[in-house]
Amino acid sequence: MSQPPVTRSIPVSERHRWRAYWICVGVAALTILDLSKVNVGLPSIEAAFDASATQLQLIVAGYVLTFGLTLVPAGRIGDQRSRKTLFVTGLSLFLVTSLVAAIAPNITVLLVARLLQGVAAGIQMPQVLGIIQELFRGKERGKAFGLFGATIGLATAFGPTLGGLMIAIGGPTDGWRGIFLINVPLVIIALVLAIWFLPVTRRPSNDPLSLDPVGLSLFAVTVIALMWPFLFTTGSPSDNPARWWVLVVFVLALIGFLSWERRYAASGNQPLVPLALFGVASFRNGISLASVYFAAMPSMFLLTTLYLQDGLGLEAVFAGMVSIGFALVSAVSSWIGGNLVNRLGRPLVVAGLVLLLVGIALLVLVAITTPPEITPWAMAGAMAIAGAGGGLVVSPNQTLTLMDIPVRQGGLAGSVGQLGQRIGTAIGTAVTLSLFYSTIFRESDGKPDLAVYHHAYGYGMLAVAVLIAVAFGIGVADLGSRRRRRGQDGTGPVDGDDAAAVG
Repeated sequence: MSQPPVTRSIPVSERHRWRAYWICVGVAALTILDLSKVNVGLPSIEAAFDASATQLQLIVAGYVLTFGLTLVPAGRIGDQRSRKTLFVTGLSLFLVTSLVAAIAPNITVLLVARLLQGVAAGIQMPQVLGIIQELFRGKERGKAFGLFGATIGLATAFGPTLGGLMIAIGGPTDGWRGIFLINVPLVIIALVLAIWFLPVTRRPSNDPLSLDPVGLSLFAVTVIALMWPFLFTTGSPSDNPARWWVLVVFVLALIGFLSWERRYAASGNQPLVPLALFGVASFRNGISLASVYFAAMPSMFLLTTLYLQDGLGLEAVFAGMVSIGFALVSAVSSWIGGNLVNRLGRPLVVAGLVLLLVGIALLVLVAITTPPEITPWAMAGAMAIAGAGGGLVVSPNQTLTLMDIPVRQGGLAGSVGQLGQRIGTAIGTAVTLSLFYSTIFRESDGKPDLAVYHHAYGYGMLAVAVLIAVAFGIGVADLGSRRRRRGQDGTGPVDGDDAAAVG
C-alpha cells in the first residue's frame, strides 16, 4: 500500500484524502459544466440582448480562450507556491463573475464577466490536477482519475439538461440568467468546504517566484493568434475571410516562443513550459489524443442540441435530456476504465475510440432516417453507446498521460494538457458550427426545412467523426511506440503494466 503523503500541517489520512479529492473533483465539474450548459442558453441571450452571431460565439469561446490562457501560468505558480491558496482564489473569482453574469444589464457586461470567469476557471483547474497527482500513487491514481473522468463526463453531458431546465424555469427571455445564478450557491458551498477541509499538500518553494515574463508574453500571443480566427468563425456569409491571416502571427509567435524557452532553460532559468515534458512519449501522445478528442466531443453535444432545437423544434430542456444516456453510461465506463487501465493500458483507450465512432455513426443515422417523433429517443440510445466508448477514453488517457511526469510538475503538466483540450474545444466548435451554419445558409433562403437540417447536422458530425478517427490514429501510434520501447528494453513491462508505473 502507498503511504499517504505528508503535508505541512495536516496528516492526510485515507478519509481526508478522499474528502479533499471530492472537493477538487466537484469544483472541476462546476468549471466544465459552464462549458456545456451555456450552449442551450444562447437563443435566450440572443432574444434578451439582440446579440449578434459573433457576440454569441464569444460568450462560449471567450470563456475557453481566457481559460486556456490562464492554465499554464496558474499551474506554474501552483507548483511553486500553495495550490490550496490558488484553488480558493480561483473559486472566489468564479463566484463573483458568475453573479455579475447573472445580473448583467447588457451584452458587454456579460461578455466581460464570461472572459473573467474563464480566468477563474483557468486558475483553479491546474490545482485540481496537481492535488490529485500528489494525493494518489500507483493503482490508486488510476482509480482516482477514473472517478474524475466519470464526474467530468457527467458534468459535460448533463450541462445542456441543466441549462435547459434553468430556461424552462426562468422563461425564454431571462431563463439564461439562471444558468449563471445557479453557480452562486454551489460555489459558496465549495468555498466553505475547500477552506475548512482542503489540506496543504506540499511545502511551497523558498525560491523567488519564477514566471518567465517574456515567455509568458510570447505564449499569450501564440494562444490568442491560434484561437482568434476560430473565435470569429460562425458559418455566416458575413464572416471576414481576412481573419485567417492571424494564423501567420501564430506561426511566428510559436517559433519565437519555442526559441526563447530553449534559450531561457539553457541559461539555467526555469522556463514557463519545460519543453522536456514533450520529450516524454506518454505525455506527448496523451496530450495530442486528448486535444483532438475534446475538439470533437463538445462539438457533438452542441450540434445535437442545435439540431434538436432548431431542426425538430424541441424545447431546450428536452433537447438537453437526450445526452443523459451518454452521461450515465460514460460515468460507469469511466470508473471501469480507471480500474482497468493499470492492466490493459493504451489498448483500452483505442477500444473506447472505436466504440465511440460506432455511437457517432448511429447518432447521424437515426437523426436522418427516423420519424421526427422517434428521433430524440433513438438519438438518446445512440448517445448511450457513444458514452460507453467516451468513458473508456478520458480517465484512462489522463492516467497514461501523467504516468511518467514527476509529482512536483503535476500542476504544470496537467495545465498544459488542459490547455490542449481548451484549444481543441475552441477549434472543433468553430469548425463544426461553421459547417452546420454554412450548409443552412447555402441550401436555404432563410427558411430551412428538415432536409436542410439533416444535411447541416450530417456535415458537422462528419467533422466530429474525422476528429475521433485522428484520435484513434494517435492511440494506435502510441500503442506501437510502447511496444517498440518494450522490445528495445527487453525487460520492459507489458502494455497494461506500463500504466502501473504511475508515480
